[in-house]
Amino acid sequence: MAELADKNRELEAEIVRLMEEVDRYRTATDDALQQLDWCIGYFVGTKHTRLAKALGSNRSHIRKHLLNRPALPVPEQNSDSTRETS
Repeated sequence: MAELADKNRELEAEIVRLMEEVDRYRTATDDALQQLDWCIGYFVGTKHTRLAKALGSNRSHIRKHLLNRPALPVPEQNSDSTRETS
């Protein structure tokens, strides 16, 4: 009976360790996607739309097929949102 309890404690400790590792990977993934979002926005703002769309397509694939999250649209350049300030 003591062997079973020890084995259960070992397995529970392993589960905790693996869940912490999953959280680290999730945080790294979210950080990388935020950087990718910034790049997409930058390229949209500088009117490099083909590059922005390609990166947006990559982001959508990552979100849908690897993270099982919904895809996000590529931001579009709006003339109203690009007003110059003096």
